[in-house]
Amino acid sequence: MLYHNEPILRDGRIVGHVASGAHGHHPGGAMGLGYVPCADESVADLLGSDWSVEVAGRRVAAEASFAPMYDPKGEQLKT
Repeated sequence: MLYHNEPILRDGRIVGHVASGAHGHHPGGAMGLGYVPCADESVADLLGSDWSVEVAGRRVAAEASFAPMYDPKGEQLKT
């Protein structure tokens, strides 16, 4: 579970920290929001990087996303 201040790693190097974390009901697992510098980089470069988050001293694979983490049609509520 993510809370806050966990290191965000991009290609093995710390580039930022989780600002907020909790369980994401729509994605179905832990979700963290953080900020990383990305001046003059394309979305493809950012999404193509190897992302991870260090949680309790262990690196956990992460996925960067530019899409909103919500259920706009309410489909998750209907199941």
